[in-house]
Amino acid sequence: MTERRRRPPIGLGGRPMGASSPLLGGRIEGARHAPDPEPAAGTGYDPSADELATSPPPALELGDEPPSIELLRRLLPDVDPDRRLDDWGRSERLMEVADPLLNFYYRYWFRVEAEGIEHVPAGGGALLVGNHSGALPPDAPMIMQAIRNEHPSPRPLYMLGENWFKGYPGVGMLANKLGVVPAHPANAQRLLGDEGKLALVFPEGIKGSGKVLWQRYRLRRFGRGGFVRTALRAQVPIVPVALVGGEEAMPIFAHLRALERMSGLLYAPLNHAFPHFGLAAALMYMPAKFRIRFLEPLDLPSLPEDTVDDSAAVQGISEEVRGRIQAALDEMLSERRSVWLG
Repeated sequence: MTERRRRPPIGLGGRPMGASSPLLGGRIEGARHAPDPEPAAGTGYDPSADELATSPPPALELGDEPPSIELLRRLLPDVDPDRRLDDWGRSERLMEVADPLLNFYYRYWFRVEAEGIEHVPAGGGALLVGNHSGALPPDAPMIMQAIRNEHPSPRPLYMLGENWFKGYPGVGMLANKLGVVPAHPANAQRLLGDEGKLALVFPEGIKGSGKVLWQRYRLRRFGRGGFVRTALRAQVPIVPVALVGGEEAMPIFAHLRALERMSGLLYAPLNHAFPHFGLAAALMYMPAKFRIRFLEPLDLPSLPEDTVDDSAAVQGISEEVRGRIQAALDEMLSERRSVWLG
């Protein structure tokens, strides 16, 4: 019986596939290539034919001097009046939607009493500095409502906040629409100095809102005086603000360290509403009586320009602001007969 001979596989051009096959790295004989296409005429970019590059409009001719804020604003697209959104992302429409809920807490739940509202300037920039209080602090919304409801010339109040809220989906967008601005020197300078807005800051930061109940109304250190330098650079006054009631509205009995590590939260407090009610605890404030006292402003624009570079002077102003707020808190606490009735 004769054995059939296997034919080798056929490669390119009908040649047997082997070590010399072009598919395995062999030489290609008589290879022909298509000619390279000639570039089409007129498809390149010609700067001399660009009217915008050769003769820019007057609005773009900046010259040697830095552009002004008004000139840069003219380069921005027009604001959509239906959205009612400002350059910082604050939505007046959302504020109007939230206003009934905030007014319920302001007038009926916390029964806020505001004192010294005349110390908040009716025009121009000013930096409000307050004490931070409570697990989910209600102090900023109530201060905002006090200016909105009690001031003879109501103005929007922005809050210079830390960037922690950027890491939570949806929270950053909501915070921006409510007027929270990332606390960056450039943002503060534009907000206070260039645009003359009102801004609120809590120098205690997370250390203030994370105090347990027995530490309430004992102010933490005000950092290294960054808020003082912000006000000095922007040439605006500082208005100290003392608030009583926030520590009891959302108290912290203890910290759940294990839950903090597992969830990644800034802090996981144990109180009357959390963790057993979950996210619903954000609305379960205790009906503590609130008192807000706006103190006499510090006239920082009258200080020498080089004060901002004097660390000792900056720290001294910071301690003076902290001392004024602590003294006002001690006085209001001594006058308070009841946490719930005032």
